[in-house]
Amino acid sequence: MEKRELGKTGIQVTKICLGTMTWGEQNTEAEAHEQLDYALANGVNFIDTAEMYPVPPSKETYTRTEQYIGNWIKRRGKRDDFVLASKIAGPMRSNNAQSYIRNGNDFSRAQIIEACEASLKRLNTDYLDLYQLHWPERQVNFFGKSGVSALPDTEQFTPFDEVLDALSLLVRQGKIRAFGLSNETPWGTMRYLNEYERNNELPRVATIQNPYNLLNRSYETGMSEISLREQVPLLAYSPLAFGMLTGKYRNGAMPEKARLTLYKRFQRYNKPLAFTAVDRYAEIAERYGLSLAQMSLAFVSSRSFVASNIIGATTMEQLRENIASADLVLKDEVVAAINAVHEEIMNPCP
Repeated sequence: MEKRELGKTGIQVTKICLGTMTWGEQNTEAEAHEQLDYALANGVNFIDTAEMYPVPPSKETYTRTEQYIGNWIKRRGKRDDFVLASKIAGPMRSNNAQSYIRNGNDFSRAQIIEACEASLKRLNTDYLDLYQLHWPERQVNFFGKSGVSALPDTEQFTPFDEVLDALSLLVRQGKIRAFGLSNETPWGTMRYLNEYERNNELPRVATIQNPYNLLNRSYETGMSEISLREQVPLLAYSPLAFGMLTGKYRNGAMPEKARLTLYKRFQRYNKPLAFTAVDRYAEIAERYGLSLAQMSLAFVSSRSFVASNIIGATTMEQLRENIASADLVLKDEVVAAINAVHEEIMNPCP
């Protein structure tokens, strides 16, 4: 499978990354291990997880996904033949609903070190190839918010240089090889880059993990230029938009055990115009004899600013189809048809 570099790190990852956020909620540990074995046997070398996983998050399942992966690593007995990424959770603002994460988590030096060392222990590894800030401390537009129209009268977040100083210590200690951002904005990304330019003894941001799919190409506004000019590529999450771009929710269908059926909190991608757009993309796939899911994934993987496409699956059938998308090269006329729909129904689910 084709490999691409994580920014300027020298770390080579496959263009398909195995996402893990359903493990411990929709998937058992045995199913998680089966997915890991299959993915690595079929060319994938990149695994992405987070301390908060599985999703939807809860006190009862917090860290369960990392534990599953750690047990697999312990059983397997090999670590250096794949790239492993995890994330430190940012602070939650919904009535302190997640105070169980380090009793109120932030990106202070002490919290970053504590969170990373705990992840390493759970994952049964001495190091992470990539350690990511899951979402900003700041009041910003992420998880479907459409923008920042005003700043709060009072706002506290850890200074950028303090965050980088803590990450620098973890790099020097050999506990992480590189760090990345997630759910980040152009302003935040450039601030981290500016801190590195000011003091290049600090680590340079390697990647950005943000949503990107046919229903949400908002990354192309502002962020993609940063990725290309600054060599900070995208790790694209939700490439199938919570399964909407498989077509399984078309015509009002709500399949048993599907995410949108099980969890009513996930409303980001099931807006009226999204269903219209999905129908249009499905027509393109049918016209060219393609699977809608594979066409959607192949489009994401083909973007020049994408380093890796984070796929997820709850069944082995889904996993096989998603990984096989790595072999699909879309014809120019398919991409043109996709772009025509995008121009007409632009980002229905930003």
